[in-house]
Amino acid sequence: MKTSLLRLSFLVLLAFVSLANSSFAAEVQGVALRAAAQETFAAAEAAYREGNQALALSRFRSFVLSHHDSELTPVAYTYLGRIFIQQHRYTDALLYLERVAKNARLPEVQLLSGYSLIMAGENDPGFSQLLGIAGQTFSPADQQLLDEGLALAYSRRDEPLKALYFYQQALPGATDPQKLLQSAHHILKNNIDSSMLREASFLFSAGPIGQDARLQLARYALTEKDQKSALNYLSQILASPISFPWRTEAAQLMDRFSQGSWLQKDAIGVLLPLSGRYETYGKMVKRGIDLALKLHNAEKPPLRLLYRDTEADPTKARQATMALANEERVMAILGPLTSGAALSAATSAQQNRTPLLAFSQRAAIPEIGPYIFRDSLTPRMQARALARYAILEKGFHSFGILAPENRLGREMSELFTEEVIKLGGLVIDEQTYAEDANDFRPQILHLMGKSAEHEKTDYRQKTETQRLDDLFVPDEPDYPPTTFDALFIPDYANHIGLIAPQLAFYGIQNFPLLGISGWNSPELLRLAGRYVEGAVFVDGFFLDSPYPFVKEFIDLYVETYGEPPSLLEAQAFDCANILFAQLESPTVTDRDSLRAALAKLQNYPGVTGSTSFDFTGEADKVLFQLQIKDGAIRQLN
Repeated sequence: MKTSLLRLSFLVLLAFVSLANSSFAAEVQGVALRAAAQETFAAAEAAYREGNQALALSRFRSFVLSHHDSELTPVAYTYLGRIFIQQHRYTDALLYLERVAKNARLPEVQLLSGYSLIMAGENDPGFSQLLGIAGQTFSPADQQLLDEGLALAYSRRDEPLKALYFYQQALPGATDPQKLLQSAHHILKNNIDSSMLREASFLFSAGPIGQDARLQLARYALTEKDQKSALNYLSQILASPISFPWRTEAAQLMDRFSQGSWLQKDAIGVLLPLSGRYETYGKMVKRGIDLALKLHNAEKPPLRLLYRDTEADPTKARQATMALANEERVMAILGPLTSGAALSAATSAQQNRTPLLAFSQRAAIPEIGPYIFRDSLTPRMQARALARYAILEKGFHSFGILAPENRLGREMSELFTEEVIKLGGLVIDEQTYAEDANDFRPQILHLMGKSAEHEKTDYRQKTETQRLDDLFVPDEPDYPPTTFDALFIPDYANHIGLIAPQLAFYGIQNFPLLGISGWNSPELLRLAGRYVEGAVFVDGFFLDSPYPFVKEFIDLYVETYGEPPSLLEAQAFDCANILFAQLESPTVTDRDSLRAALAKLQNYPGVTGSTSFDFTGEADKVLFQLQIKDGAIRQLN
């Protein structure tokens, strides 16, 4: 019995010793893991503080993978968020910051997360996070992020004065103050009215944002022809020791009042893409302008053209416009040609009260302001000319449209429909086809009021009884192939060459077809031939025009450059001559009188048609009406 008890006691003691050893081992292992985690974290933190972001990023990533349950993991996530913010990778920053548990989120994490959300475009949730911690104390660097984030968020929320306040707060510690001032400048120039400008000039009077506000007030006063107020604001700017990036501009505006002959009345600026992707087109336009200058200077007091290369870049176009208006002091500007550059330059020219005559087809360019004009063959111009010809001259009242499923097709269809309705007509059928289509049978049958099923042909041999029955079937009346008077097809010659023969094959032949400038090509005659006989389309220029002045221009161009001109050179030639003609007038002495003269332009006899400007500054032109007649393209009007 004693032996059994002793054996049991020994076993119990052995179990206790084993358990104690296991707990001790686990504790030792835990201490070792914590030590390793702290060592890895310290190495990552050291790399971050030394500015080695790549090494810090690698070490912190290794840390969170190996020690995901460490008490230092939320801090590592925060460091990773900071690194990605510094690299402007805001989505990646959020990926780590959002892994921090909500109960472990310090205001620092909320700040970094809110800032990243705003920079990633998630304005409302980011704004809410930053607003919730706006009153707390942060390090100078974090306070900088908070101010910049709130400034951007308020700007997007259309609260400009609050945005300006936080830009002002962010300026003292900014690593790139120019960037912040540029953002504030954009708000002051584009987003607030004169009353808010006055408030901004008062609120921020002790800093560069207040100076910029006074400059915009001076500009606003000039547009209102309030020279006294403009002089007052400019004097305040120049008398102040506060510097800001646009102080030179204020000095240049002041020069206008101190020099009677401030403008260079013989100078015209020209903005074109003379290098880069659109270089070829820019140089084509330049040829037309140079030819106009050559003719003018041979007989009249010489003018100068100051060419500036936009490279089709909106920023460069804006900067060049500012320089031409304020440093070169030109009377007016020709160009730009490309869409984005034209919008940017026109906005700047309007702000500087400098007449600008654009070549771009971009919508709404003239509507920017009274100093902006445009002479270019636009889609609306073509749609209007076709509608007027078809309804007022030919007496057509109903129309069908067959258009490609692309931007050109949609825009021309909408514009043609609008112009037809204005003149009392109606578009009663519209069919579209894929841009790369070569079979138009379904669309043509729909235009004829039929379906593809209806047109199926039974090629089986008829019995003698069926042939006899057919003799007693009365003939159907000869219905017209369509229910409309004319068909409008807004596409290019290569597609018309496929469409026109199919129209004739299915019964729409010898039918009035209407087209756009894209039809004006020798390819149309080669591909479509007799199937487009009688078709009418419009264009802004016609090489075979019988007009003597058009022939003279073409002959001179060929003599000078060795090849015939295109629409681009012809439009540029006209635009330059329009501007030159106004500058010859004794009543044109400054930019305001030049703007007034352009606004009154009526029926200028250009090689691209008789030109006037409407109340918005858009050219209203008599386009060339062209018709396929006897296998050739001929001018109707």
